[in-house]
Amino acid sequence: MQHPKDIGDRSTLAIVLALHAQGYTAYLPFGENTRCDLITYDGRRLSRIQCKTGRLLNGSVVFRTSSSYLHHPNPKIHSRPYHGEVDEFAVFCPELGSVYLIPIEELPNECVAHLRVDPPRNNQTRRVRMAGAYEIARVELY
Repeated sequence: MQHPKDIGDRSTLAIVLALHAQGYTAYLPFGENTRCDLITYDGRRLSRIQCKTGRLLNGSVVFRTSSSYLHHPNPKIHSRPYHGEVDEFAVFCPELGSVYLIPIEELPNECVAHLRVDPPRNNQTRRVRMAGAYEIARVELY
């Protein structure tokens, strides 16, 4: 079984490779307890990026959009969203080898977000985020 930190480090590596291939410059903030994992520059603006590992479940890439504090003894809060603290989520899905870049304002202020890989069976389109609209690259790490 892989340690969660190793999984996160591999996802961050895949994301940095994908961003570099798209012409972004990536900067790594110093320290372990920062709210963003990367700062990117696209030639026009800086952007704070939170890296996440997505999992392919039932035709969607699913990833967390808040930090969990449930592993702390007696947490004062259970989770903390990233709104106002990052500009974008970068998500690597190991099962697909895909990297997605999603502006935070396009995500709900909830704990989990979904990017549909397969179209919904009921043909619903309202409030459905299709993964292809956010994919920036495919990366092979293994």
